[in-house]
Amino acid sequence: MEIIPQSSVIGAEIRGLDLSASLGDDSFAQLSQAFLDYQVLWFRDQHLTAQQYNDFAARFGRLKDYLFAAGMDGFPYITEIIKTETETEGFGNFWHSDSAYTERPPKITMLYAREVPPRGGDTLFADMYAIYDDLSAGLKSTLESLRAINSASVVPRDEAIYQQVKSRNSAKSDQFAIHPVIRRHEESGRRAVYVNGIHTLNFEGMTRAESLPLLEYLYHQVSRPEYSIRLRWQANTLAMWDNRCTQHYALNDYHGYRRVMHRIIVEGPVPR
Repeated sequence: MEIIPQSSVIGAEIRGLDLSASLGDDSFAQLSQAFLDYQVLWFRDQHLTAQQYNDFAARFGRLKDYLFAAGMDGFPYITEIIKTETETEGFGNFWHSDSAYTERPPKITMLYAREVPPRGGDTLFADMYAIYDDLSAGLKSTLESLRAINSASVVPRDEAIYQQVKSRNSAKSDQFAIHPVIRRHEESGRRAVYVNGIHTLNFEGMTRAESLPLLEYLYHQVSRPEYSIRLRWQANTLAMWDNRCTQHYALNDYHGYRRVMHRIIVEGPVPR
């Protein structure tokens, strides 16, 4: 197995592994360590059946269904994400960490490229460890004491949504969870900023108007290029990323072309 780092902060390409075959314990341990070290890994030229893809993902933990989409026939944990030639709306076109509105958000998301456009459709990944590390000591101290309310609804600039989320939690769009703003990774021990612009409503005990100035400062850090890498997809590329310490942004710049991706998420622990 060859590990090719992609930047000074995050990301590595893994070569020399055939994921269609079951990995031995030593290879899997080496791969798991690389995942902790680089947070985002990808593998080119992987030819996997749905069963092989499912089996590879299951080595990392309990698979989790996606709240807003059904799985494929026979494979309930594989979600097919399709954008057709005539569609203009994309999926995941904002900086975020997956399903932060659940009590146990995914620790890993995997995406397997079945069909890709001739250009465009790249995914950006940001290192939330590095963003935390570069904060001032005073801001770190402030954030350590805060928890944030995260909602499944796309967040409008409307204070009234706070009361809606607090009072109604039965429908899927009203799903919410409260998590620490600074999350400690249970495996690496490192700390990462854990709020995102599409799911985080406000700090617990504060209004949205009071929360937004500090939240938007943190969101700006996520968009700074020195904290990110860009993955250019090719057909049969499989990528996996650590939602506990990264955010990602799917570019929607390939109108007129078809794109088919298969997504699996692996359940994580309750953030601490």
